Amino acid sequence: MARTALVTGGTRGIGKAICLALKRAGHRVAANYAGNDEAAKAFREETGIPVFKWSVADYEACRDGIARVEAELGPVEILINNAGITRDVPFHKMTPDQWREVIDTNLSGVFNMTHPVWNGMRDRGFGRIVTISSINGQKGQFGQVNYSAAKAGDLGFTKALAQEGAKKGITVNAICPGYIATDMVMAVPAEVRQKIVEQIPVGRLGEAEEVARAVLFLVSDEAGFVTGSTLTVNGGQYLV
Repeated sequence: MARTALVTGGTRGIGKAICLALKRAGHRVAANYAGNDEAAKAFREETGIPVFKWSVADYEACRDGIARVEAELGPVEILINNAGITRDVPFHKMTPDQWREVIDTNLSGVFNMTHPVWNGMRDRGFGRIVTISSINGQKGQFGQVNYSAAKAGDLGFTKALAQEGAKKGITVNAICPGYIATDMVMAVPAEVRQKIVEQIPVGRLGEAEEVARAVLFLVSDEAGFVTGSTLTVNGGQYLV
């Protein structure tokens, strides 16, 4: 069944792969982005998927942006909370701004996007919410106290909200990707990437499309009995 899907951080990397997978599955897809106008324009021209610009760190911007999406495509039935940033630095050098920026986008952004669509999902008796967390929200990572805290918070958000949505036909799940061959990871020096790959039992980086396929399952009508779950897509690097 075709539904309206909104993907934050949807014009690049994992978000782009998710948008394309949802479109191929027959859904009406909107891609949110925060700042890279050039990438968003190229994405729209390549895919035909409409793009909408706002920061997920701003609640009012999320509320108004979602209203624009719904006016164009219909009520949001599938929400993919994918937008995220990093401000990596050892904790003793971390500034309050570096902490706040990551928490505001990666954790509060999930609230800011989910809250405006929640009542509509409850009223319609259907909803699919998937938040892209991270392996580092599960195991922690040096230099990522802010990022790991936010991504771990996303998992708590998922487990609690799933309990509130269950009787209303809304599932709330999370995916924790490991190291995926996005532009950001591929920009890391080759010798550093090799050390990362050596820690992954399957012996390679993941592909964004592999995360997207996991999203497709979780948002499907057939996944109605899966909620409050965390699906790891990390090549066996961290087992829970």
